[in-house]
Amino acid sequence: MSEDKKLPLEGVRVVEFTHMVMGPTCGMVLADLGAEVIKIEPVKGDSTRHLMGSGAGFFPLFNRNKKSIALDLQSPEGIEIAYKLISTADIVSENFKSGTMQKLGLDYESLRRQNESLIYVSHKGFLPGPYAHRTALDEVVQMMGGLAYMTGRSGDPLRAGSSINDIMGGLFGAIGAMAALMQRTHTGKGMEVQSALFENNVFLVAQHMMQYAVTGNAAKPMPERISAWGIYDVFTLKDDEQVFLGVVSDTQWDLFCNAFGFKDLRADERLKSNNARVQQRSWLMPALRERLAEFSAKEIMAVFEKHGLPFAPISKPQDLFDDIHLKITGGLETMALPNGKETAVPLLPITLEGERLHIRMAPPKIGQNSVELLTELGYSEAETKQLFDRNVVQAID
Repeated sequence: MSEDKKLPLEGVRVVEFTHMVMGPTCGMVLADLGAEVIKIEPVKGDSTRHLMGSGAGFFPLFNRNKKSIALDLQSPEGIEIAYKLISTADIVSENFKSGTMQKLGLDYESLRRQNESLIYVSHKGFLPGPYAHRTALDEVVQMMGGLAYMTGRSGDPLRAGSSINDIMGGLFGAIGAMAALMQRTHTGKGMEVQSALFENNVFLVAQHMMQYAVTGNAAKPMPERISAWGIYDVFTLKDDEQVFLGVVSDTQWDLFCNAFGFKDLRADERLKSNNARVQQRSWLMPALRERLAEFSAKEIMAVFEKHGLPFAPISKPQDLFDDIHLKITGGLETMALPNGKETAVPLLPITLEGERLHIRMAPPKIGQNSVELLTELGYSEAETKQLFDRNVVQAID
């Protein structure tokens, strides 16, 4: 949003003890909405900073708009600094293994005795229950929660192509935090909010659970499902280009047939309704694939766009940096990475009064705000230097 407009969560302070994706996502959402989010890292930095391969994008994406202080929480002085920061906070967020925060004396029960208005958000693998002791990862809960079964083909479970439970789990943590803030305006008291990977995954597959409850028929994996729509699939076109095409209503069917001159299909009594077309897919889809194969992807998409029919090119993630819609609408914004390189990054997918939520601060370097925060807490220059010399606090360029 523009600088002259106050962000919704301005004035809210969040202290987070998070790493990887789930907890940092929660903090990113709150930070993008205007909260001051202080990331407490180990003196060597969040280990997520150093991930390679598919994890290389975790830290820069989910830690923008945050401050960083690097503390040794195994030392009494480091814990004291953490306590002092928490005493200034509205929200504490964490996603460490169960028991970790209790050992540090930073769990909800310990902290709320000092501040009953504190909101405490925990991101775990499972909500309290028989599985709570297990170690969970996104892929683990996708496998046990039915999502991998639904994504792959029979006998070949396949994880979804993004950290969807981690990200959505963080979103639900942020939703819970904001609900708790609203509740606190009425009661003056904070509360504990819990979000979990497994329960998040169950929510994602709930539509398939309800399909079974309503019809008595188990949902088939998505590649093998009986589609609800007559035409809703990927088509291979001229020069082996691929495009996803959808014709999901009777009105769209008429538009589709008229646009391509398929008068015979439009007149075919077997194809008069969407449900009828679903029943005729065994011969209809091969016939359409053969007819459409003579067109290029550009030609097909132009016709579908002209007539308001659903379509999509098959894009790769890196293609989205050049997506014309994202570039024109401001859906991407330039951000500096911790290594100094600049890149475009997607913003939160919402607008407030027609404006996107911008990046105010790049992902912080390790302990980038350590001195600033210690000064705010009342530490003198000499005391701060001593903490650095003893490696209780760190700041690494």
